[in-house]
Amino acid sequence: MRLPRRALVVGLARSGEAAALALARRGVPTVGVDRDPELDTGRLAEAGVEVHPGTEEERLLDDVELLIKSPGVPGDSPLPAAARKRGIPIWSEIELGFRLLRNPFIGVTGTNGKTTTSELLGAIFRAAGRPVAVTGNVGRPLTSFDGALGPEAWIVCELSSFQLEDAHRFRPRVAVLLNLEPDHLDRHGTFESYRDAKLRIFQNQTEADTAVVPRGFELVPGGATRIEFAADDPLPAEPLVPGEHNRENAAAATAAARAAGLDDDAIAEALRTFPGVAHRLELVAEIDGVRFVNDSKATNTSAARRGIAAYPGQPLRLILGGSLKGESFDELAEGLPPTVRSIDLIGEATDDLAAALGRAGRDYRRSRDLATAVGAAAGDAESGDVLLLSPACASYDQFKNFEERGDMFRRLVKDLW
Repeated sequence: MRLPRRALVVGLARSGEAAALALARRGVPTVGVDRDPELDTGRLAEAGVEVHPGTEEERLLDDVELLIKSPGVPGDSPLPAAARKRGIPIWSEIELGFRLLRNPFIGVTGTNGKTTTSELLGAIFRAAGRPVAVTGNVGRPLTSFDGALGPEAWIVCELSSFQLEDAHRFRPRVAVLLNLEPDHLDRHGTFESYRDAKLRIFQNQTEADTAVVPRGFELVPGGATRIEFAADDPLPAEPLVPGEHNRENAAAATAAARAAGLDDDAIAEALRTFPGVAHRLELVAEIDGVRFVNDSKATNTSAARRGIAAYPGQPLRLILGGSLKGESFDELAEGLPPTVRSIDLIGEATDDLAAALGRAGRDYRRSRDLATAVGAAAGDAESGDVLLLSPACASYDQFKNFEERGDMFRRLVKDLW
């Protein structure tokens, strides 16, 4: 790729820092900007990046030929908006990484199941003895692999709508869409805008590529060969991780792995041994016959419904709540099975959840914070119950991210021992 004479990176968390370091490593004069005035800029400064924490002055766009926007930065924030007016291209960190790296890509997107499917694909490649890097949305940033991978290694890239909305030439050899349900409406505004961002994963594919989509899904952009999957597909082996949604993830991973040329023996080995990912139906402990399950990664209602459905016929103690994302909770509340014995509500979404549960005729308790909810639910729980943190909400009201929320749940459960 032709490198810009000068680049600006907006947002210097994990992926923004990696992008700035990659550009600096390539000799591009790079400016980094972040709203946080207390940002630790040590690594960037050592690499020669000009860092401006706590400011978004438009003058920083002077002489800039490329703006890299971190996924957490809204498109209408001051610097990206000013860059568009000046005609300065805006790329995601994924777009930059794709242009820097010449490896074959598998891209994985969808409302739910991205991390599980991406990590399962990594396990399949490793079972086949093939070099692979798993990167993207919640893992190691793509640009951090610049100069660190041989050309024969495949890259499995987990992709959020925020990363795809600023992708332009990104073209995975295999693109996977797991599912598509309303999410991040607080950022995208409408489901149509969210859907359009997700479907950008297919836009540059040709007949030499493969698009893996749910059975019966609408036509997608691009010209790739289409392969469909469903939860009831025959698989080389049954997955170790529980739940119909995880069998659906396994079916998608199987189709993608076959499209990448991997054989069924490697796929079967990974399916039988892959334990799942942290914060997604993670069994934290079993105490006096009560299983404590961390599903903190269920940050929307469809993910929570999947988590609840993973325990059919089993008595549940449910913890819901967190920060709001513009979703309605009515469908979740109305669809709760009769096996849910108690519901504890936490965080900013408490009132909205309470209203939806009230309309559905379900009892609930306003616990407000996670520690109170775990204590109350554990005090009521009996042998055979599953105490499930599956919040159906983001975490930003009381936690930095869903990982921090899940880590606190683990600590609270440990304190019960």
